[in-house]
Amino acid sequence: MAKKKLRSSEWFGSLDRDGFLKRSWMRNQGTPDEAFDGRPIIGICNTASELSPCNSHLGEFADKVKRGVLEAGGYPFEFPVMSVGESVVKPTAMLFRNLISMDVEESIRANPLDGVVLLVGCDKTTPALVMGAASCDIPTIVVSGGPMLNGRFKGGTLGSGTDVWRFAEEVKAGEISVEEFLSAESGMHRSNGSCMTMGTASSMACMMEALGIALPGNGTIPAVDARRKVLAQHSGRRIVEMVHQDIKLSDILTRGAFENAIRTIAAIGGSTNAVIHLQAIAKRLGVPLSLDDWDTIGRDIPTIVNLMPAGKYLMEDFHYAGGLQVVNQVLLAHHKLTGYLPTVNGKTVSENCQNVVNYDEDVIRPWDAGLTANGGIAVLKGNLAPNGCVIKPSAASPELMNHKGRAVVFETIEDYHEKIENPDLDIDENCIMVLKNCGPRGYPGMPEVGNMGLPPKILKTGITDMVRISDARMSGTAYGTVVLHVAPEAAIGGPLALVENGDEIEINLDERRIELLISDDELDARRSKWIAPPPVMETGYQRLYHNHVEQADQGCDWDILASKRGVAVTRDSH
Repeated sequence: MAKKKLRSSEWFGSLDRDGFLKRSWMRNQGTPDEAFDGRPIIGICNTASELSPCNSHLGEFADKVKRGVLEAGGYPFEFPVMSVGESVVKPTAMLFRNLISMDVEESIRANPLDGVVLLVGCDKTTPALVMGAASCDIPTIVVSGGPMLNGRFKGGTLGSGTDVWRFAEEVKAGEISVEEFLSAESGMHRSNGSCMTMGTASSMACMMEALGIALPGNGTIPAVDARRKVLAQHSGRRIVEMVHQDIKLSDILTRGAFENAIRTIAAIGGSTNAVIHLQAIAKRLGVPLSLDDWDTIGRDIPTIVNLMPAGKYLMEDFHYAGGLQVVNQVLLAHHKLTGYLPTVNGKTVSENCQNVVNYDEDVIRPWDAGLTANGGIAVLKGNLAPNGCVIKPSAASPELMNHKGRAVVFETIEDYHEKIENPDLDIDENCIMVLKNCGPRGYPGMPEVGNMGLPPKILKTGITDMVRISDARMSGTAYGTVVLHVAPEAAIGGPLALVENGDEIEINLDERRIELLISDDELDARRSKWIAPPPVMETGYQRLYHNHVEQADQGCDWDILASKRGVAVTRDSH
């Protein structure tokens, strides 16, 4: 069999002037002759940044990946791409996911890379890097930064995000002081890594493992556990083998892989943000995946991982209990995974979990003892959300999932902040809070504000949950009966834009239905008077985002990026 021609040979393989120039410039780093002898050139795409707390430690993993690449006979080159952390960046990290994906795509396309290892951490860096790599479709492995150690405070555990929301509500209710609230800061986040709850970062790290594009253990090994470094080194070795075997992302990320991931999200109680991100990745590869698939494929699967925000434990506990491969073992035993699908380590889904053991059945529960009998992401449709919206049943209050109430409307997030603490706000616990203009175009960027805090006057009565509806997202660490991702969004004239104070809204989880209880004639009359809000910015990246972003049910990718494009060699200018 003829040896596969490497992509990097287009840069370094010729003995003419062009080859001389490219090799010569690379030598100013001390690059040896072996780098140009036809061995695979591996890119290490690094999102390390001190402004992205979840990713700040990825430099040491890059060193381990390099060691693995060299051991396997490849040659590594590390390169940076834009990095964002949801906890710090404004207005929202989601605004920049597509920009990062473009950075990654063009960096791969323009450079002599035969394979790539993606070093990711915080929420949006994972899908962004995979989306960019998917558009190029070369051999790829994901290495996540891992979750932080469990938060500790006053003898108990704290979960990042989840306990922030809880403490904040307790302050509003007058149950704890501001001083007590602030004293928990250092105990909540006490090591490198991303959220140790089943937030979006941990959900996406698990999704990379579930999809088969990361090595077993990627989803759960704590960031500061030495085994995370071993995983990085093994990933470096494996990517070289994948180049020789010509295993591309499209060979792993099939329709079946996405179906497995959807079922895994249900079992682990994963973030609603995973819906948007996996939709976008699938579109980059041309894999058919609809919003309805999330409901039909993920239904009737219990949430068996007992982690915050739906449950009790944290990621460190999940790993010690056996991690994601134990979950896969349970799903396979109940015929809920396709076991013969390939993964990046060369083994099938089934082979990767043959000999795993569940060391704690309160953390990873048996099939018939889940937190909820029907986990996953429920998709609701109706005249309020013709293209769909989502709710996470495992994080919601069962008594509110079939509910009818009077709408209390906030036109923008600023309107919400201005009104919510007013004791004269006309609202009670049976009302439905409605937030508009926080979708992909409206904000822009679709911020994590859908889990609106309840009015203090409601909290002081002991009520801790109400139905909330918006075109926004919410953090995977959040909880409550929160309807999200309403599509079409308010900013483009979706029915959400037409809701008025006092309207009755009904949600019915059993029937997967969400309805604005007014007549079609009244809805049409309101639509004829609606005026589109102007873009937040008239120039720059945000205007580009506004003009090209697709709706939540489509994955919020840009319309110019969402189809498979493939690798092209940049034309030589020399």
